[in-house]
Amino acid sequence: MAEIDVYKEWLGIPEGDRPPDLYTLLRVVQFEDDSEKIQNNYRKLNAHVRKYATGQYLKESQDLLNEMAKAMLCLTDPDAKREYDESQGREFEDEQAEGAETVLQYLVSHSVIKRGQVSEVEHFAEARGISHRDAVVQMKLAKPSQATRALAKELRMSFVDLADMLPEDEALDQLPRQVVKRHSCLPLFEDRGKLMVACVDEPSPELEDEIRIRYGMPMRGVLAAPRSIQQAIAKYYAKGMRDEAVAQAAPATSGKTSKNAAAKPKKVKAEAGPRSEEDKAQRKQISLIIICWSFIGPVMGIYSMGLLGTMGMVATGAVVSGTVAGILKLTYWK
Repeated sequence: MAEIDVYKEWLGIPEGDRPPDLYTLLRVVQFEDDSEKIQNNYRKLNAHVRKYATGQYLKESQDLLNEMAKAMLCLTDPDAKREYDESQGREFEDEQAEGAETVLQYLVSHSVIKRGQVSEVEHFAEARGISHRDAVVQMKLAKPSQATRALAKELRMSFVDLADMLPEDEALDQLPRQVVKRHSCLPLFEDRGKLMVACVDEPSPELEDEIRIRYGMPMRGVLAAPRSIQQAIAKYYAKGMRDEAVAQAAPATSGKTSKNAAAKPKKVKAEAGPRSEEDKAQRKQISLIIICWSFIGPVMGIYSMGLLGTMGMVATGAVVSGTVAGILKLTYWK
């Protein structure tokens, strides 16, 4: 099968440098500084490329989706963008002192909240000991994605919608479930010598040390809405999905380690720990559904064939569902 030029065929990029520079890849003008325009273009292109994410071009589409995600994260992070622009020959004038836009300033400037609501939000946040980002969400003045975008501006970080991301298995496998839950984070992929990690807030020094030890490289945090991170953890760290043996091999708090040792920890046999209450509750719900259908199925089958009366059908259904319940309780439910 002939190789396809995905840049030309899917993105309409004329023949030239391959891979193209980040601005060309995202179809924006060279050195575009409007981060929202960059993100909007990225979302449109992401939706378009996902149409090819099945069939014979599955790998090509996934590779391109991750390439575009890395480009967007670079060009929407002020520090990473400046470094990249300088590598492309852009010259900057002397930096002017310019403070970052706060969460509330961003929300006002984007007409999410009114200026008169600022003091109300500040009082609400102070009274409850929460951030302005969380306050506007709890007050239902802004959507979680809007509030997180505002926080990203304040912290000079990139915002990411995890629904558009395709985290790499190699990145996910090296960070165990208890670590991502403790820090409310999700490893995404490596880009230019740094591991991209989606976080709900500015990453802590503890998380940065954990990443450096396990992956043998520094991390760069990107912000995602708290709920989207919890959903992603449930999706990518479902029981049995990740290689917990590899992840557990790297100590969470150790001294210096070599890059190779962190990147390729020795596999050890993982022992199954006790199930969380959340997992137990979910398994019970699934078991109850199975038990109900194990009762309904035989009853409907006997009824359709007219073999037994009502009491006989009920008795048969009860025997089958009771047997299934016993098996589930001994194996799946416990």
